[in-house]
Formats: sequence, C-alpha cells, structure tokens
Amino acid sequence: MIGTFLFDMDGLLVDSEPFWKKAEKEVFGALGLDLSDELLRQVMGFRLTEVVEHWYQYQPWPNANLQKTERDILDCMESFMQQEASALPGVMDSLEFIKSQNYSCALASSSSSRLINTIVDKLGIRDYFDLLQSAEYEPYGKPHPSIFLTAAQKLGTQAKYCMVLEDSVNGVIAAKAAKMACVAVPEHEKWDDPRFSIADYKLKSLLEFPDLVRNL
Repeated sequence: MIGTFLFDMDGLLVDSEPFWKKAEKEVFGALGLDLSDELLRQVMGFRLTEVVEHWYQYQPWPNANLQKTERDILDCMESFMQQEASALPGVMDSLEFIKSQNYSCALASSSSSRLINTIVDKLGIRDYFDLLQSAEYEPYGKPHPSIFLTAAQKLGTQAKYCMVLEDSVNGVIAAKAAKMACVAVPEHEKWDDPRFSIADYKLKSLLEFPDLVRNL
C-alpha cells in the first residue's frame, strides 16, 4: 500500500530547465565554452558538481576553479528563480491532495539545498513536505537510487510503500533501482521516449495525479 510520495523538483514542480540553460550558458560561455541546448540536455538530472565536472572533461578551461564555477551558476539560478519561477500545472492540487490524505511526502532533488529552499519558499510549498532531501549529500547522483533510499529511511518507511514522481529518464531509472513505484511526467517533447516505459505510470501533467492515486 503506497503511503509515501517522493517528488523530484526540477521539471516536475517548476520549469527550471530554461533557467539552468541560461545560467550555464552565461557562466560556461564566460569560460570559453559554447554549449548548445542539445548538449545541455545531456546533463539534465545531474547534480551541479557532476555538471561542472562533465563540461570540464569535455573542454577544460584555464585556471579552473570548479567550486567557484558551481557558486557562479548557483548565484545565477537563485536570481532567476526568485524573479521568475512559478509552479507547473497540477502542483498545488497534487500537494493539497496528498496533505488531505495524510500521506508522507518528501522532495528529493538533484539540486542543491540552497536551490531547493529557494524554490519551496518562492512557490510557498514548504509546509507540504515532511522532508527536503538534496542529492548533494549522496555519494552518487541519479540514476543511482541513493537519494530515494535515504529519503525513505529518514521518513521511516520502506521502498515498497513509496511512489516517486519524476520528469527525467535518470530519475525514473533511480526510482526503479530503489524498487519503488514510479510516475513519469515527461516534458511534452520527450513524451515518446521509449526509456520512460520502465515507469509504472506516465502522466501528461500533475493535473492527472490525484485521480491516479484515488484509483490505485
């Protein structure tokens, strides 16, 4: 019986991809990298540390300070989010439904705690979550399942009672590796990606989520 729901953040609760693209192009562009949208899609769902390391391996820049690069991207992201972020369709209804049913609920994101806190406060959704968990504290990011296993452990539940909501293929892989039920909510352009077939359910938006849970 599912009683715990683990929500991803980027791309699921908020359309942060345009902000990430803008921040990464600005910061990496200043370091001499010309990154297209297609290249940037390769690192969707990665932790920021992994993103910076990935592009440094792809095209090293002189006098590299990877920690400073991370901070610069975070500064850009925080600014963009505070100014422009808004909840995606169905987010508030889904969280209200979970709260009304007294289910446990966590936010489990590859983003840093700094950005998680920025988003939950910007959207006014902090009180819906029993736990805010960042993969920055895990030895491996998604598609490794550790973030979801850690969240379940902290909530005092087992994987078999958890359902993960994800928009990315890496997140879905992580959820299934954790042996949890998984709802995929892909962006429209990736709806037909066959890799989402490993998810237990696939929704066009979170507007469909309350009815899905009612019918479980």
